Amino acid sequence: MFKFWVSLYRKYAADSERGFEGMENPGYRSGSFDSLHQSSDDDDDEMVDIAGATLDFSNTDDDPPLSSGGYEERSSSRSAGMNGNGPSKFVDPLEDPLPGVGTYEDFNTIDWVREKTKDRDRHREITNKSKLSTVALLHSISDAFSGWLLMLLVGLMSGALAGGIDIAAHWLTDMKEGVCLIGFWFNHEHCCWTSNETTFKERDQCPQWQSWAELMMGTSEGPFAYIMNYLMYIFWALLFAFLAVTLVRAFAPYACGSGIPEIKTILSGFIIRGYLGKWTLIIKTITLVLAVSSGLSLGKEGPLVHVACCCANILCHLFTKYRKNEAKRREVLSAAAAVGVSVAFGAPIGGVLFSLEEVSYYFPLKTLWRSFFAALVAAFTLRSINPFGNSRLVLFYVEFHAPWHMLELAPFILLGIFGGLWGALFIRANIAWCRRRKTTRLGHYPVIEVLVVTALTAVVAYPNSYTRMSGAELISELFNDCSLLDSSQLCGYKPPTNTSETGVGNSLADRPAGEGLYTALWQLSLALVFKIMVTVITFGMKVPSGLFIPSMAVGAIAGRLLGVGMEQLAYYHHDWFLFKGWCSPGADCITPGLYAMVGAAACLGGVTRMTVSLVVIMFELTGGLEYIVPLMAATMTSKWVADAFGREGIYEAHIRLNGYPFLEPKEEFEHSSLTVDVMRPRRSDPALAVLTQEGMTVEEVEALVESTRYSGFPVVVSQESQRLVGFVFRRDLLISIDNARKRQEGVVGASQVVFTEHAPAHAADAPPPLRLRGIMDLSPFTVTDHTPMDITVDIFRKLGLRQCLVTHNGRLLGIITKKDILKHMAQIANRDPDSILFN
Repeated sequence: MFKFWVSLYRKYAADSERGFEGMENPGYRSGSFDSLHQSSDDDDDEMVDIAGATLDFSNTDDDPPLSSGGYEERSSSRSAGMNGNGPSKFVDPLEDPLPGVGTYEDFNTIDWVREKTKDRDRHREITNKSKLSTVALLHSISDAFSGWLLMLLVGLMSGALAGGIDIAAHWLTDMKEGVCLIGFWFNHEHCCWTSNETTFKERDQCPQWQSWAELMMGTSEGPFAYIMNYLMYIFWALLFAFLAVTLVRAFAPYACGSGIPEIKTILSGFIIRGYLGKWTLIIKTITLVLAVSSGLSLGKEGPLVHVACCCANILCHLFTKYRKNEAKRREVLSAAAAVGVSVAFGAPIGGVLFSLEEVSYYFPLKTLWRSFFAALVAAFTLRSINPFGNSRLVLFYVEFHAPWHMLELAPFILLGIFGGLWGALFIRANIAWCRRRKTTRLGHYPVIEVLVVTALTAVVAYPNSYTRMSGAELISELFNDCSLLDSSQLCGYKPPTNTSETGVGNSLADRPAGEGLYTALWQLSLALVFKIMVTVITFGMKVPSGLFIPSMAVGAIAGRLLGVGMEQLAYYHHDWFLFKGWCSPGADCITPGLYAMVGAAACLGGVTRMTVSLVVIMFELTGGLEYIVPLMAATMTSKWVADAFGREGIYEAHIRLNGYPFLEPKEEFEHSSLTVDVMRPRRSDPALAVLTQEGMTVEEVEALVESTRYSGFPVVVSQESQRLVGFVFRRDLLISIDNARKRQEGVVGASQVVFTEHAPAHAADAPPPLRLRGIMDLSPFTVTDHTPMDITVDIFRKLGLRQCLVTHNGRLLGIITKKDILKHMAQIANRDPDSILFN
């Protein structure tokens, strides 16, 4: 048995070493160094204003800097003069790991190549040691399976939090309308479960549950009771919204919004310390419940992705290989995004595809398997909690029984067109409103804005029962397929006149609409207009706000209206050639709930531009595979129509609005420019600041660093030849010099700084030189000055580069950073280049 596990592990080790072939470039990790905490227009990456909030970044305890590990390449020579004993020799600051060397500052981009190389070196070292002793072998086995254990913990924690959020949000939402006398912690449905005095048609009415009017005035009838319930509804909505925005503003400014645009940016390699920290997790969990319960037009599904990623980031600190490697951590965050969608919709497979299609920047096959496992664990945990009491993972799980006909593809495509138009309109309107919020005084008063929007929403929403209920309940109502036992207004048809109209099983045949249905249709029409308008100004406020549920609600309303219209058309005109042969009198031809589901998918697809993952999520919701074709037709149509007005989804639009350094993988670079047109320095700029491999003193190096604010410096043979040797980062350079002054006697301003492999000759009375070859990247990525920019952009995207050096016949000409590429792409698109930089 032991040999079996040994062979299994060695097979796993061999498989895991095959990724990122050819990337042997050294890199660096994240950390902090007080003397370097500055930003300017010349930095590779600048400070960012997340969603327009004014934030204090002095405390980054939520996400501690990654300490320098012991996996760096060791120099072959050791210094004997560190403590003053023996002759002075070269000092390599990486012979012993220095805190801060090879680390990242906040709001910088990681070096994917170095991080993957470093992980391979670590894995190779553990594998080699495992052959020497049983203890080392057991350590290597635990290291190999630590990723699966981490996925298990992420799934359990995220599922538990999602279950708690669902239960709490349902309870607080019902509290706006009344209270349970046998226990205030029961929501309306649970309060009436134990009652023996409920009827089927009035299943929500029981003596144990009383409205606020009944509790305060003793009656639930009359205008005064209505006004009392109205005022209490507004009061609770304002209270929940005020608590949510106050907690976000006071304790965790990063907890606002959806979080998906920032997570996409983080997964692309950008560092935002604290965004996935413990305070953000705590405040986002609490305020998400409050924001959803306030009745605002927002959902909890998008923020649940942020919550799951916070759980993953915190749990990563329990495992060394994820705590000390930013690239490995982002693999876990990609899996966590899948977990978030899994617990939001009860769709594990759809969650994995969502992470792959919409969020992740680097998604190896190993991450696919682990994402599936974590999503499975999270869905199982949520199912065990059973937050809705119906053994389902979501509130709006439905099953349709009647098949669809090929001729119905026409209205399904029509819903796709509507979804695409709505998506394009919403993105433009919401971005315009958010830009106005950022550039005017409106953004200075987030609390007042939230309270005003909440008051407006509550005042308008209460009179209409379809806007008063929560978004999930509305979608559940619209997806519902009317049966003999339904008492909903949407099932207010005229009673059947003969037995042939009773349909098959629990379903009903198509029937003429009654007064209840006409009333419901008018209310739904008003709800559609209200949802379209209020969602535009709600998304992006300083409270946790998701977009999945509001978008699906808009599409579900439109789909239900169209479905009822088609149903009545088929009932009154079943002899038309369109309905002949498949829709005979007394048959259940049209399912309005199916149209609502297709419309929901179309509108969500139009806003987010999801395709495959959206279809899978929707069929996991319904439990039926036979409706995949209508969903695919509507989703692709909505994407095509929305793309005709602009290729950006809502998350990409918000990334661009906030100026995040994100190179969109889906965007094509069609300009014919060359690297020499984009690189710095320009023809009118000063010469590129470089270091020489020998001949410069510590004082000269420090003066060069102080006079510029670049994030790194190329190292050349000499100022005359400009032959490239390597690249050294500003942060590593200053930390190494500062450490050498403390650890080596004789290092002064006149000491030579050398990056050569062999010791240069120096006078006996000269101060000892400082050897810094160990911190230099000996294989920086380079392109020639005539390399087309489309190839350069692909290199940046696929390798996750921070910068690339430009050469001509081996001589250094300039440098291109990710910021330079983003500026250039903005100019091509006739946008202000400065809009790319962080606001």
